[in-house]
Amino acid sequence: MPLINDMLEDLNKFLWYCSLDMASALWVVSMTERARLISAFITPFGLFEWNRMPFGIKNAPQIDQRLIDNALYGYLKISADVSYDSYIDDILVIADSWETLCNKVDQLLETCDKWNLSISVVKSFWGLRKVDYLGHQVSVDGLEGHPKDLQPLADLSFPSTLRAMQSFLGSLNYYSRFIEDFAISVLYELRESDFHEITRKNPEKVWSRKQTVTFARKLPLVKIDGPEPNEGSRC
Repeated sequence: MPLINDMLEDLNKFLWYCSLDMASALWVVSMTERARLISAFITPFGLFEWNRMPFGIKNAPQIDQRLIDNALYGYLKISADVSYDSYIDDILVIADSWETLCNKVDQLLETCDKWNLSISVVKSFWGLRKVDYLGHQVSVDGLEGHPKDLQPLADLSFPSTLRAMQSFLGSLNYYSRFIEDFAISVLYELRESDFHEITRKNPEKVWSRKQTVTFARKLPLVKIDGPEPNEGSRC
């Protein structure tokens, strides 16, 4: 599977974007005879086998990704310039001019038709200056976190135990690129030695108000209410 961070690099160098979504996703992949036997399931009505690859199979995303890459491989090699990104069933077409974008989309649709891949017109966005892609907003102005994903992070209740703190930090990792000095900030108050000491004595030790407020104010992405003025959210 491609790395999302790698796919988001340098997307601000283009003016026009098309975000395309496959219509059937995993259902376009036919199951082999062996795969049907392995994935068979029992119901009150009898034994059933999948003819198409279902959601929930461990290797399904990798198989679908390989299918899309193989189908678009020839399209990718038309030019030395990489003009699209594909993550499972999400395809991003990028161009620095409207005419170039139209040509690339035409070539992509012809390739999809050849390989019997369907694009959902309703779920796709065509010829925009800013599009949603992999949980981010992409435009010539740069990469931004998606507001609908940032708001739940801002609404998270601040943790009061060590385990809750670890879960809280995990929730911030996806947007860590927008938090200045994130790796340093999150370890400023809680050092590695503190982790071992607290875990050894009591894994569920409750943090003090001073610890939580001081720690929270070093995360500019998260807005925390408290007796001291805070800087609010920032991306």
